[in-house]
Amino acid sequence: MNFNESLEYLYGLGNEVLAMKLGLENIGKLLDALGDPQNNYLKVQVAGTNGKGSTCAFLEAICLNAGISVGMTASPHLISVTERVRINGKEISEEDFARHAGVIRERSEILVKKGELKTVPTYFEQVTAIALNAFAEAKIELAILETGLGGRLDAITAVNAEIVAITPVDYDHQRILGNTLAVITAEKAAIIRENTKVIIATQQNEAQKVILERCRETGVNPLFISEDIQIKRAEKSLIAINFSTENDVYHDIVLGLAGKHQIVNALVAVNLAETLREFGFEIEKENIWKGLETAKNKGRLEFYEGVLFDGAHNVSGAKALREYLDEFVNQPITLVFGSMREKNLAEIAELLFPKAATLILTKPDNPRSMETGELIKFVPKDFDKQNLVVTETVEEALKIAPQFAANGIICVTGSLYLVGEAQNVLRRAV
Repeated sequence: MNFNESLEYLYGLGNEVLAMKLGLENIGKLLDALGDPQNNYLKVQVAGTNGKGSTCAFLEAICLNAGISVGMTASPHLISVTERVRINGKEISEEDFARHAGVIRERSEILVKKGELKTVPTYFEQVTAIALNAFAEAKIELAILETGLGGRLDAITAVNAEIVAITPVDYDHQRILGNTLAVITAEKAAIIRENTKVIIATQQNEAQKVILERCRETGVNPLFISEDIQIKRAEKSLIAINFSTENDVYHDIVLGLAGKHQIVNALVAVNLAETLREFGFEIEKENIWKGLETAKNKGRLEFYEGVLFDGAHNVSGAKALREYLDEFVNQPITLVFGSMREKNLAEIAELLFPKAATLILTKPDNPRSMETGELIKFVPKDFDKQNLVVTETVEEALKIAPQFAANGIICVTGSLYLVGEAQNVLRRAV
């Protein structure tokens, strides 16, 4: 298969979420058929509600600065599926992606023919296998793996990572993960197994109780990040902090990712980096602070072509974006907003819509997208309807947004799928 053929095949397996089949049996048999490529390197798995991708990005930057050969997975992608497979800081080439996709497809179809699987593995399972296989071929030393959804039955969990981390847990994907914080946390905490090293971010009390119980069940002694953090300054949206870990003290560390919510993610990454030393990786203090300063993560408080993008797709994400806008944006905001269904739109809208001088509602090209006719119901009653615009396509929304943003900025938010589609539209226009 060439790259386009591999995309056609993978997308033909169904929508990443709608066609999702949670469980480890299929991915386990597929990896076994590939010779268990995940056993060729050390693995770090990161789960949580928000901050997984940023934590992985911080840790990747630290490891690259230390000269470690590292692979990283992330999801969802914004523009190209190749974003999901990074080797030594670079996206996999389209040619290599297609080559590995062909191998994974062949092994999957053989398993079905033999009757070992009822159906071929899902889109997410096959892309996960592509990444793990590509990492083994590249002879990486360390894989940094972002959990897709939940943890207990997520395909990434099949790798049995030696080190795991849990970023702050909150409500999201309740239809799949459960309606209480305790149940949601239990799904994510299931990545903690016997003999794993475990790093835990600051949690709400209910979530922390569940995580601690899981640690007791597995006989694991978790490491909670320090809450002794001092913000030294916040200039031009970047934060400088002082903090300490069990092993060291760090002063005037500037975070390359914007927003105060990134402090927790950075501290999780630092503790993960220090834990890697126990596995023989040479990571100096200088590597850590340089990595924190140089980390990048697409679509998270990112300026691209003069537009601010942030994939705030749940309440926690919306709170973080609102805090950032309150502190760092003193211009009128043209807010382009679209969302997937099954989100807590009432609370997200309450947080973000009042910040808009102009509100443009739109619908990403995704089968899970909320119709604009439904989205408009969440606009506050006191919002000036003269400043409300509804478009049915992201391209149309971006075409008209500059008309309202002459003296301000455009912010695109509500879904990472929206962010990706919007950036692709802007890229084609350049």
